[in-house]
Parts: sequence; structure tokens; C-alpha cells
Amino acid sequence: ESLRKITSDMADFLQALRQKVKVGVVGGSDFEKIQEQLGEDVVGKYDYVFPENGLVSYKDGKLLEKQSIQDHLGEELLQDLINYCLSYIAKIKLPRKRRTTREQIRDRFVADLRRDFAGKGLTFSIGGQISFDVFPNGWDKRYCLGIVAQDNFEKIYFFGDKTMPGGNDYEIYTDPRTVGHSVSSPEQTREICEALFFK
Repeated sequence: ESLRKITSDMADFLQALRQKVKVGVVGGSDFEKIQEQLGEDVVGKYDYVFPENGLVSYKDGKLLEKQSIQDHLGEELLQDLINYCLSYIAKIKLPRKRRTTREQIRDRFVADLRRDFAGKGLTFSIGGQISFDVFPNGWDKRYCLGIVAQDNFEKIYFFGDKTMPGGNDYEIYTDPRTVGHSVSSPEQTREICEALFFK
């Protein structure tokens, strides 16, 4: 669940699942956020851990690679993007400056970013409950598939909750290299995994 720590029941289930199949975690957040949600020893508990959509990647407890958005975009574009966002946020008028509320602030913000940064090689997508993601084209969650493809899996199953167009799971969910499952809760993920792997 977005912004929540994994329950001990779900953590135990995922360890049992690892006895049947390889288990990987991919998220748009940085490593520290993934640790906060899944535990300090996250890289030892999962076969693959992909913070930042896989731009930082771990396999079998070891760091494989790390990409830098700053190096890729260049300082000028990155500064323009940051300054645009800071200015935009400062001008938002809400009854209360908390969360994104029913005024569809995130949707409008992302639409404006797409318009004003068109042709700059950036993708913008809605993520989590209160955020949106910004990354170079091609650096969405599919990025991690290039890493796991090296291990020649017969099938790659993906479970995500933001699988609608514009959601941060959409690209990997619809990718032909995955068998995508759109879920609304950890419990639903568990039910599907039980049906698939514990027959």
C-alpha cells in the first residue's frame, strides 16, 4: 500500500513465495523510501530490488548498477525543471495547502509539465497517492526488465495498482515481456500469487 510499511503477514508470505519463484520489488521511490516500507534489510529479503524504476538495481543482495538522472539530463534542463516545479507549487491556491485534494491539482500540474517540457525527452506520470513521477523517456518501470531479462526467465509476472494510462505502473503492466496483474491491495496480490504459485 502506498506510503505504508509492509505488514508482517505480507512480509512472511513474500518469503514463502521466494521458495517457489524469484521475487523482485520495483518502485519509483529512492532506496531509502523502499527500506522504510519493506525493512532495513530489503536487499537481503528479495531476489531483486529496483529503486527508482531500476536505475538503482540490486540482485541477490548486491548492487548491480546505478544511473544518474543528473548526468543523463544535464544540469541546465534539471535546473529548469526544478525551478518550474518550485514556482508552480508556490502559486497553487487551495483552501488548505495539503495533499492534492479533489481539485485535481496533480492532474493539472502533470498536464502543464507535459505541455511546457514537450520535446525535452521527459515522461510525467501519476504515482502513489500524493505524488507524480518525472523521468527521462524510457526510464519508467520497464527499465528493470532489461536487467531481469539477462536471467532468461520463462515468464515475468508484474503486480501493480497504478496500471491505467498515465499511472506509473502502466508501461510495465502493458509490456509484452510481462504478465500484468492490476491489483488494488496487498491482499489481492497475495490471492493471485497463491492461485498461481501454490497450487
